[in-house]
Amino acid sequence: MKDVAARAGVGLKTVSRVVNGEPGVTPDTEQRVKEAIEFLGFRRNDSARVLRKGRTASIGLVLEDLADPFYGPLSRAVEEVARAHGALLINGSSAQDPERERELALALCARRVDGLIVIPAGDDHRYLDPEIRAGVATVFVDRPAGGIDADVVRSDSFGGARAGVTHLIAQGHRRIGFIGDRPRIHTATERLRGYRAAMEDAGLAVHGRWMSLGPTDPAHVTAAVEAMLSGPEPVTALLAGNNRVTVTAVRALAGRELPVALVGFDDIELADLLGITVIAQDAAALGRTAAQRLFRRLDGAVEAPRAAETIVLGTTLIPRGSGEIPPPRDV
Repeated sequence: MKDVAARAGVGLKTVSRVVNGEPGVTPDTEQRVKEAIEFLGFRRNDSARVLRKGRTASIGLVLEDLADPFYGPLSRAVEEVARAHGALLINGSSAQDPERERELALALCARRVDGLIVIPAGDDHRYLDPEIRAGVATVFVDRPAGGIDADVVRSDSFGGARAGVTHLIAQGHRRIGFIGDRPRIHTATERLRGYRAAMEDAGLAVHGRWMSLGPTDPAHVTAAVEAMLSGPEPVTALLAGNNRVTVTAVRALAGRELPVALVGFDDIELADLLGITVIAQDAAALGRTAAQRLFRRLDGAVEAPRAAETIVLGTTLIPRGSGEIPPPRDV
């Protein structure tokens, strides 16, 4: 900074004001300082700035799976909000492993991020309680935190699934199956609850063999599809509980003699071309809303002691053909 000040013919305070975007510097002086900075290759010492201000201007994002297309627009939206606030985003994947989620979240806290946005893999987040009390703003996305009071931004999984099944019932289906994620995952149980509510609303029976919660790998989902389509009362329609289940279900149903109606929860790539009816979440809105909430906490717009808030965003049913297939005439 002394070299910059000497070259620009100004004091250290003026250099500091220019570097930190503070007022009180004339345009000509600011230009001289910026030219000196560029000539000398000066870079602000952010480590010293952290010690002085107590803020790192960085936030952490713990995702479930970086390879999942659902998290692309969500992460990008968080990054855009962070950038608007002059903050750096650091993200990582828990790989749906609660212990890995814990390690990653605490590693980000150890690097003194100002806040965390977490898509939880586990259901016990008491390990974050000391960090939150120490001032690390924390917002959970897609699913609520377990064991602690924290802000949550999520989609209406119950209402979306209920709308999807109601849509299938309106096409004439009475035997409808549901394939979802592991039962410990909040969104899976909420979507199952929506499925059951829609069936109950219509006065339809729900058989245990028409429901499957578990791993979403292709082998498990394919086996679930085949089991629901066999036996004396095969289903004529399916609600797929997330994008991974939908992709496998499309493959499992391809080429069958009798078509099976399908509604998927989450939009998928090429769904419009393939004619897949979906219940779409707005992943970008989830990320943007969560990041805005986080920075409101950090900026003091929402005081830390104030009770945590749950923000629920709606879903949209997009009919494209697969969910409008009627049941066979003899069913």
